[in-house]
Formats: sequence, structure tokens, C-alpha cells
Amino acid sequence: MAGKACNVLITGANRGLGLEMVKQLLEKPIPNRKIFACCRDPSAPKAQGLQELAKKHPGVVHVIRLDTTDPCSVKESAKQVSSVLGKSGLNLLVNNAGVLAHGTMQTTGTKEMQDAFNTNIMGPMMVTKEFLPYLCEAVRSSGKTGMSCSRAAVINISTTLASMATVPEMYSFFPAISYRISKAGLNMLTICNSVEFKQDGVLFTLLHPGWVRTDMGGEEGAIDAQESVGGLLRVMDSLTEKHNGAFLDYEGKPMPW
Repeated sequence: MAGKACNVLITGANRGLGLEMVKQLLEKPIPNRKIFACCRDPSAPKAQGLQELAKKHPGVVHVIRLDTTDPCSVKESAKQVSSVLGKSGLNLLVNNAGVLAHGTMQTTGTKEMQDAFNTNIMGPMMVTKEFLPYLCEAVRSSGKTGMSCSRAAVINISTTLASMATVPEMYSFFPAISYRISKAGLNMLTICNSVEFKQDGVLFTLLHPGWVRTDMGGEEGAIDAQESVGGLLRVMDSLTEKHNGAFLDYEGKPMPW
């Protein structure tokens, strides 16, 4: 089951979960759908699969250069997306791009911590701020009531590692302290946004994709990207105003904070 949103923007769409999300969205065509697949370097070898999808689906998949840590790049990407969207607005923004560095408090340096904050917190914050007018435009033009991903929503990809409740049982197995702290910050940002923009009708939800066998998750992951994204899209389709500010996994189950 693919997402019902018409106009979708995905960051980090050149590999892993992002690329799989583009693929599965294409499996169920929606009239006039536009998928903005964003990545840091569309000309890099790692973006070849994404470029091939764009060639097969002209007018549907739009590959956009977007470095979420660069304010100028974020602004330029918004201009490009706006020129294609017209007045229909953006229905769904998926902040998927992220970085993960392994390390404990003693082995993690300031650079690793800063990189994690820049990508995992500041990136989604800047992208959301820049594209918020297009999300609000989608609310106004939708003709629908209530909150949903087919109207206007921001989905921030989080992780069980951001859960403070799970630290005692999981930290020794997978410390990744910079990733944990930055993703916990993303959780707080999402909840703040869910309150601040509630009156605008924009839904904000956190989703944990599971432990996935990707470049980031590693080969020992419990599920593959296809299963994870299939679940994520089903959950997105089911979201309503009841899930504004919620933290759920790819099966729709509530995650501990």
C-alpha cells in the first residue's frame, strides 16, 4: 500500500529508506503526483539509482539537490520545488536524511557531535521552516478537514535509540551517543512543532523505521528496507489529528519516550 499524498518531498532519497520510499510511492500512481527526491549530490554514483527512476518517470520524480546542513542549498531547493508545485502546495514532507556515528561519551569528539546536530536536528528544522508555506498552501487548497498526510504533514524519521526509556537496556549494545542525543532533540523539535502549527492544520509525527538492513543500519538489521518502508507508508496513510506529536514505529505501535 503506497502513501496517498499527492505532492511529496523526501530528503536523503538517493539510498536506503529514502530511495525505497520513492520506489514504493511509484507503485501506486496518483494523478498529477509529484515526488521531490532530494539528496546532497544528485550527480554522485550513489544517486545513480535515483536518477534512473527519474528517467523512467518523467514529470513525476523530480531530483532536487538539497544539502540539509546548508541554508543556501535549502533555500534554493525550495525555489526549485515551488516552480514545479504551482499553487497546489506540498502535502507531505519526510525528513529522512540523517547521519550516525558510533561512539561512547569518551570516544566521541566535538566534530562528530556537531555533525550529528547539524544533520539530525538543524537540517529538519531548516527544511521544515523553508517548506512550511507550501504545506500551509496545501491545507488551504485541499478542500479537506482534519489532519492527514494527504492534506499536509511533516514526518520526521526518528529511532528507538532516541528513547530515553530504552537507554539502560540498549546503550552497552549500541552506544552511538551523538546519534541518540541528536535524534532525541529531533523528537523535542517535532513535539514543539506539533503544538506551534496545530492551528495551521499541519500534522507532525515521528516514525521509527525499525532496525533496517541499510548502509546506516548495517547488515545485522532485523528487517529490510522494503518491509520497513511498506510499514511506514501504511502508518502514514492512517495518521489523523490524534497522532499529532506522536512517536510511532513502522507498525503503528507507540514508542516509549
